[in-house]
Formats: sequence, structure tokens, C-alpha cells
Amino acid sequence: MTKAERAARISNVLAELYPETPIPLDHFDPYTLLIAVLLSAQCTDARVNLITPALFARACTPEAMMRVPVEEIREIIKPCGLSPRKSQAISDLSRLLVENHGGQVPQDFEALEALPGVGHKTASVVMAQAFGVPAFPVDTHIHRLAQRWKLTDGKSVVQTEADLKKLFPKSEWNKLHLRIIFYGREHCSARGCLGTTCGLCRELFPDRVKTIITKK
Repeated sequence: MTKAERAARISNVLAELYPETPIPLDHFDPYTLLIAVLLSAQCTDARVNLITPALFARACTPEAMMRVPVEEIREIIKPCGLSPRKSQAISDLSRLLVENHGGQVPQDFEALEALPGVGHKTASVVMAQAFGVPAFPVDTHIHRLAQRWKLTDGKSVVQTEADLKKLFPKSEWNKLHLRIIFYGREHCSARGCLGTTCGLCRELFPDRVKTIITKK
């Protein structure tokens, strides 16, 4: 199989497995999605979803959040990890949204990435899932699977994102990045598959599987 053929097959299989692509992080508007994605750095989506109800009950708009003491935000989000940095970022970006963007999350990559605590991946998730702008956020699952499936030689998420955008139609990006995440969590985990166990890996790389069996 060529790289393009692998990409097409992967896209078809994942579309069949995951016809619906619900956003894993609970939220109810672009601002709460932005905060949830920020909190998800080095933290599981499940844990974030346990924390955000209390946080959003305290403040769910930039105007309200900027008035909450940073120490109080930190105490609420402590289970997510990196709470000193994340709480300060939440406070600062909320203030900047009010001061510079009328209290609205900007629909612009450059403006989003200028906010405290918001990197390219976070901005990409918000642009894709809140505003429907084609983007291909690359997290650890996608980076790992793209390498495992030989869709990229990139050692950085930046290169992986560029390679995936070349391989897949722009119309598929927003759903496909979630489908890959779902598949990585459920079927092709870092230790559970190792590129030889799940259905896709066995189909795409039969020689790899044969090699493992021979070595045993």
C-alpha cells in the first residue's frame, strides 16, 4: 500500500467506526471549550470533565472569570495538574478577551495563539470545534498513530500536522482528528497494540505482524 492508499483506507475505516464525532470535553460555548482545552494539557479529558462543572458554576464567562481570584481558580482546578500556570492563564486570558475582544473568543488563529496559555493545538481545537474552521489539531495520540501508520516521518507535532493536512482532504480534518483520537484510545494504544494487534495495523502492515510472530 502506498501512503495515499493507507490514508484513504484509514479514513474509510474510522468513518465507519465513528460516524458521529462528539467533542470529548464538556462545554456549552466557545469560551468554555477554550477553558476546557487549556485544562486538558497533560490531563485526561475525563478528569477535566469532572472539574469544569465546579469551575463554570463559579464563572462561565470572561467577565465573571476575570473577577475570580487566581487562588480560587487554582484550588478548583488543582486535580488537573499544573494548576498555578493554568489558573493564571485562565485569569489573564479572560481579562484580555474582555479588554481586547469584547468578551468574545476570537475566530482567528493568530488572536487565539496570542492569549496566555493558548498554543497552536488549543487554538486549532477551538477553531475546528467551536467555529467549524478546518484544522488538524495533533495531540499525542495522533502524533503516535501517524508515525505508527507511516503517514509521517516528522519527529515533531508541527511536521506531523503538515503531513496529515497534505494527505487528507480539508473537508475531513475536523472529524478525522477526533476519530484518530477515539481509535487510539480504544484500539491502538501505545502499549496495547505496538503496531501489530489492532485491526487497522494488522491490515495495513501484515509483514510487520509476520515479523513479530516469527521472532516469537
